[in-house]
Amino acid sequence: MCVYELLLIPIWKQKASRGGDEPVIWDYHVVLLHVNKEGPGYIYDLDTVLPFPCPFDVYSREALKSDMFLKPDFRRKMRAISAATYLKTFASDRSHMKHSNGAWRMPPPSYPCIETTESKMNLDDFISMDASVGYGEVYKLADFVQHFRTK
Repeated sequence: MCVYELLLIPIWKQKASRGGDEPVIWDYHVVLLHVNKEGPGYIYDLDTVLPFPCPFDVYSREALKSDMFLKPDFRRKMRAISAATYLKTFASDRSHMKHSNGAWRMPPPSYPCIETTESKMNLDDFISMDASVGYGEVYKLADFVQHFRTK
């Protein structure tokens, strides 16, 4: 299994959409892809209105769509990180969820912050789309879909 982080990108078929076929522009969005060597892979996206889990081919067609009609600034990249690496190394102190005055932008989750023995905050390493930073591999959208689609 891999965890994918998507950064500043439009995603369609999201619960937060204002209706119709309008995308939601996430600052970053995390989904899980279960890769099955003998059949279709499935995307687990807690924010989608598509089936849960959703076959990868359906999710890529309906939620990710194509970059062809997007302005270059909105062309998507994905960082693929193995689930084991993600669970072992990801840390967030939730500072990105606060205004500069320290007030919460939105109420934080009720569970404790996620930290490791090495870090209390490394979110930037995970959401960076610079392939030389962080963990895993960075893909352009078309390469991501090509690599993980049902063969």
